[in-house]
Amino acid sequence: MQSFHEVRFPVSVSFGATGGPERRNEIVTLTSGRERRNLRFSQSRRHFDAGTGVRSLAELNEIIAFFEARRGSFHGFRFRDPFEMKSCPPDQMPAPTDQLVGTGNGATASFQLVKRYGTGADIYLRPIRKPVSGTVRVAVAGVERTSPTHFTVNHQTGVVTFQPASIPASGQTIHAGYEFDVPARFDTERIAISLNAFKAGQIPSIPIVEIDP
Repeated sequence: MQSFHEVRFPVSVSFGATGGPERRNEIVTLTSGRERRNLRFSQSRRHFDAGTGVRSLAELNEIIAFFEARRGSFHGFRFRDPFEMKSCPPDQMPAPTDQLVGTGNGATASFQLVKRYGTGADIYLRPIRKPVSGTVRVAVAGVERTSPTHFTVNHQTGVVTFQPASIPASGQTIHAGYEFDVPARFDTERIAISLNAFKAGQIPSIPIVEIDP
C-alpha cells in the first residue's frame, strides 16, 4: 500500500530547487464581457523542480537512490522548501509567539499548527502537517510552555496536545513557532539522465509536488 515515509529529501539538493505555491481557479467570461471567477482549490499546492539543485554526480546518485526507495511517485516524503520553512521570516529564528493557532475553551487539548497569510477577512490559514522535531515552541497567553511537561507534538500530523493539567483556559490564546517540511511526492514516473549532458552543465528535471499526507 502507498504510504508516507518520514524521511527528508536531500537538503543540499532541495536548497537549490525552484518552485512555489499554485492556485487553481476557474475563470469564465460571460456574454456581457465580465468575468466570473471560481476558487477550485481551498488550499494552495506547492510545486518544485529539484533538478536545478543537483550540482554533482554524487548528489545525482543520492537522488536516484531516494527515488528508488520511494518507488517513484508511490510513497510520500518530507521536502525542505528552500523559500519558506519557518513560522517567521526566513532570516529569523522561530519564536513561541509567531503564529496564532487557537484559543482555549478550558476543554480542548489538541490544536493543529497553522501558518497565517494576510489579515482580516482575507486571511488564509495553511495547515502545517510536518513540523521539524525539536523546533516547535508554544506559548499560552504569551507565556512559553515546555515540552513534554506542558505539551507534546505529533511531528507526523502537526498537532500540539496539552497535558491534562495544562489545557488552556477559556479565552487564552495559543501561539506557536516552528520549522517545517512540506509533505510531497515525485511528480514523475521516471528520471531521465544523460551523463554527457550533465557534465556539460545540463541538469535533469526532478518535479516534486505537495500532497496531503
